[in-house]
Amino acid sequence: MNDRSRIRDSAALKRRPRVRRVIREVTEPGLVHPALIPGIGVEKTGKKFSTNWAVFAVAGVAVVAVILWAVFAPDSISVAGDTSLSWVIDKFGWLFGVLAVVIAIFMLIVGYGRTGGIRLGADDEKPEFATMSWVAMMFSAGMGIGLLFYGPYEPLTYFLDLPIGFDAADGSADAMRAALAQTTLHWGPIAWAFYALVGGAIAYSAYRRGRAPLISAIFEPLFGSRTQGWMGAVIDIFAIIVTLFGTAISLGIGALQIGRGFEVVSGVGPVGNGFIVGTMAVLTAAFIVSAVSGVKRGIRALSNINMGLAGLLAVFIFIAGPTIFLLNFLPASFVEFFKDLGTMLVRNPNQGPETAEFMQNWTTYYWAWWVSWTPFVGLFIAKISRGRTLREFVTVVIVVPSLVCFTWFGIFGGTSMWLESQGKNISGSGEPEDMLFAMLNNLPLGTLTSIVAMFSIVIFFVTSADSASIVMGSMSQRGMPNPTRLVAITWGVLLGTVATSLLLAGGEDALGGLQSIMVVSALPFAFIVIGIMLSWAKELRFDPYILRQKYARAAIAQGVRMGISDYGDDFVFGSSEVVADDGAGAWLDSKDPNLTEWYVEAAGGDTRSLDADDVMRTLEPGRIQPKGPERPDHMASGEAAMSAARRARIRRARAELEEALESDPEDYSEE
Repeated sequence: MNDRSRIRDSAALKRRPRVRRVIREVTEPGLVHPALIPGIGVEKTGKKFSTNWAVFAVAGVAVVAVILWAVFAPDSISVAGDTSLSWVIDKFGWLFGVLAVVIAIFMLIVGYGRTGGIRLGADDEKPEFATMSWVAMMFSAGMGIGLLFYGPYEPLTYFLDLPIGFDAADGSADAMRAALAQTTLHWGPIAWAFYALVGGAIAYSAYRRGRAPLISAIFEPLFGSRTQGWMGAVIDIFAIIVTLFGTAISLGIGALQIGRGFEVVSGVGPVGNGFIVGTMAVLTAAFIVSAVSGVKRGIRALSNINMGLAGLLAVFIFIAGPTIFLLNFLPASFVEFFKDLGTMLVRNPNQGPETAEFMQNWTTYYWAWWVSWTPFVGLFIAKISRGRTLREFVTVVIVVPSLVCFTWFGIFGGTSMWLESQGKNISGSGEPEDMLFAMLNNLPLGTLTSIVAMFSIVIFFVTSADSASIVMGSMSQRGMPNPTRLVAITWGVLLGTVATSLLLAGGEDALGGLQSIMVVSALPFAFIVIGIMLSWAKELRFDPYILRQKYARAAIAQGVRMGISDYGDDFVFGSSEVVADDGAGAWLDSKDPNLTEWYVEAAGGDTRSLDADDVMRTLEPGRIQPKGPERPDHMASGEAAMSAARRARIRRARAELEEALESDPEDYSEE
């Protein structure tokens, strides 16, 4: 640290007590009541973003070390990955299972309990995206390639060899329903609850509490200012590493499936590693260009196009495939899922070696995969969910995607199982990446639909990697909404290189090597996810919305008591001043600076209180809201935060915004 930095830090330390004294002087007379704080977005705090060189360097060096290990000692990294995977599953498999159930329950309580009316943003903010675009972007980032890879493959695998606990015979009609139920456990509400937890916590912290959009910033209620030091840096380093390896699996799956699709469509035979490397290089260049292009609507446009393509493919399979079978199969399997839910959740390695192997290869692997994706998908979902209430957020982020995933796997998996039962031998087509094309080739227009599927995989590849590189860039630059181009390019190159090197190092079991590294890297982040849940729960208890609800209940209770005491049966409600201990707020010390300092300090003195319109908007917390007006002042969310940028462009955008605010501030204060 140079002398200038020491002087600046020393001066800041000397000013801090004075700032807090000023805050107390301002808040104690009641200028800002904690129950009337409307919330504040990070843009209005004047927060400056810069590269955190410690986070960038340590995470980058760790990733480069893995790449070099895979290149120069591929056999060694495969052995180490398998050994580490066995140890993690053996010692901590139970942790992933418990965490999955606890998070699902926690998010249902957050969404449908008393906190459901809390807004992910200030109380006057409205959603930045139409609902269909919102859902499309979630799918492109949250599941993407996996839907096409596992759609026909996973249910078929269970159909032929059901896990312990199901009574149906392998390969029977009953086994089909059980297979889809098991698949839904892995891809349904629990998977999306992981994303909703981290995404909701980041959105709440950044857009309602005015903090940087970082995983580490969520921990401020637990650790205070230490999250801005070494502790926060460690959290963000783990978030970057686990994001990179989790995303690398999807990219590896995509590359393998594109290679197989090319073989099927072209008829050229096995393409080999050269084709895989070339594919990874081209697609890596494509998503880096997409990430740094500065085209704000790029991700949304690609997501909408791809959801349309994927939807048309599913509709085609539904119509061209066993339509009547699927119409009977889907509702029956939906009931089967709830019937077998307890059986699937209590399954554990104590039930024997066969069950232990199943848990390692499937259920525990999935829970670890979702943990590894939570920083990336969570931050992305946070950026596109601003202005939604928690009830609306939980409904759309958990319930809607789960229903779509169930339908998707029902159509793709149901068709592959039906074809298998008709003697088409889909399971004998070879590797897992072959099964999608084997299924399509047993339906009309097989070549055309294979091309459409390949194109959809390519777009999923680009949108997932595009979003991941921007998210990793943001996390290494203290939450900068638009990471600089150099940083985004660096993470994009490292992401593509990791996926390629681990694919090549894995040899015939290329996907297995990627999976092993991912599960091991997810373990430390599982503890961070637990901390996110605890920290967010602590902060939600004292949200202004919750304080107002408590005031309302206390006021009604005291009003009824006083009305009966004074007037018997003949009274109605009004409001009047009473002695302090009898008032609606007797339970709360509203002058506690801990309840207001965060807001006054973040707002820099430009504070406001909740108004009547804000309160009216909380009366229907579960209503799915339409898109609100454009908000150019929201630089940390929406389309404005979806691409890397040159520093000059960032400065120009800020200057234009400041000029607009000075010329007509009312446009942004009322909406």
